[in-house]
Amino acid sequence: MAQILFMLGAIVLTLPGIALRLMGIHISPLTDSFIFGMAVVGAAFLLSWAAEVAQHDIPRALALTILALIAVLPEYAVDMYLAWRAADDPVTYGPLALVNMTGANRLLIGLGWPTVVLLYWWRSRSMGKPTTGITLDDGQNTEILFLGLATLYSFLIPLKGSLDLIDVVVLVTIFGFYAWQVSKSAHVEPDLIGPARVIGQLNDGPRRLVTVLFLLIAGFTIFMVAEPFAESLIDAGVDLGFDRRTLVQWLAPLASEAPEFLITGIFAWRLLGAASLGALVSSKVNQWTLLVGTVPLVYNLASYTIGKPIPTKLQLDQIQRDDLLLTSAQSAFAVAMLLGLHLSIGEAALLVVLFLVQLAIPATHTAVTVIYIALALFFAIRNRSQIAEAFRSLRRSPAHSSHH
Repeated sequence: MAQILFMLGAIVLTLPGIALRLMGIHISPLTDSFIFGMAVVGAAFLLSWAAEVAQHDIPRALALTILALIAVLPEYAVDMYLAWRAADDPVTYGPLALVNMTGANRLLIGLGWPTVVLLYWWRSRSMGKPTTGITLDDGQNTEILFLGLATLYSFLIPLKGSLDLIDVVVLVTIFGFYAWQVSKSAHVEPDLIGPARVIGQLNDGPRRLVTVLFLLIAGFTIFMVAEPFAESLIDAGVDLGFDRRTLVQWLAPLASEAPEFLITGIFAWRLLGAASLGALVSSKVNQWTLLVGTVPLVYNLASYTIGKPIPTKLQLDQIQRDDLLLTSAQSAFAVAMLLGLHLSIGEAALLVVLFLVQLAIPATHTAVTVIYIALALFFAIRNRSQIAEAFRSLRRSPAHSSHH
C-alpha cells in the first residue's frame, strides 16, 4: 500500500507544474522555480521506476540509454530554444547556446559522476560492505568506447572554430552506432525493490502498460516544465544580481539535469553502482553526440525559416573555443580514467577539485585544460590494455558480453 501511495505521490507532484505551464501563470521567479522543480522530482521518480521495470523486456544497457535520453530532454529543450533564437540574434544567443551545452557536459562529469561515487561509497560503508568506489560491468565498456570516439572528434571543433552540418552528421552517426550496439547487449532479469517491484510483479500486459504510462507522464512533464523551470531559475538569479551568461552555463544545466542527478542518486543509494554510473556515462555519450549535434542543426533550420542562406556555420569566438577545448579535455580525462572500468573515491575527488577550480577561477581554464590532457595521457597509458579489450568486446556476440 505504501508503495502505491509513493507512486501516486510522484504523479501528484508533477501536476501543479504542468497546470502552471498550461495556464501560463507566473507567480514569482522563486515560487515558479520551486513548483516546476517539484514536478521534475516527481518525473524523476517515475522515470527511475520505469527504467528498472523495463529491464524485464529489454537489455539493461538499452533501458539506461532510453532513461538517459528522456532524463536529459530538458537540457535539449533549453539548448534548442537558445540555438533557435541564435539564428535571429547570433550575438546574444549564439554564445548562450554554446555555454549551456559545455556547462551541461562539464557539470555531468565534474559533479554528477563524483556524486554517485560518493553516495555509493558512503552507503556501502554504512551497510558494512566497504568499497573503494564504483566498478562497472565488462559490458559497459561500449559506452566508454563511444564516449572516447565522440571526444576525439570534439577536439576538431574548437580547432576549426565553428559548428556546422558536418558535425551534425558525424556526431549523430556515432550516436546511431552506439544505440545499435547497446540494443544488442545481453538481457538479464532485474532485481527490483520498492515501487518498481510492485509493478514488476504484475503480468506482462499490465506491467508493460504501467511502464509505458510512467514513461509518458514523466516525458510529458519534463517536456512541459523544463524550459519554464530553467527560465524561472535564471530570472531568480538575475533578480539576485548574478550574470546571465554564468546562470545559463551553470544554473540552467543544473536545473535541466536535475531529473538525471536524482535518478542516478537513487540508484547509487540502493547500491546499484554500475547502473547509476552507467546511466551517467550513457547520458554523457548522448549529450556529447546528440546535444552538440542538435545545436548547428537547429541553428540551420531556424536560419532557413527566417530566410537566411543555409547551410550556415555557427562561428565560435576565442572564449568559446577555449571553453569547448576545456570541455573536450575534461571528457578525455574521464574516458581514460574509466577505461579501467572502475571509478574510485580518490579519482572522483580529483574530478570535483579540477571542476571547482575552473568554475571558481576562470583564469585557470588554460592550465586546467593542460592538466586534464596530461592526466588523460597518463590514465590512457595505464589502462592501455583495456582499449584493445573494448574494441574486441564490440565484435563479440552479445551472448558473451556479461551484463549483470
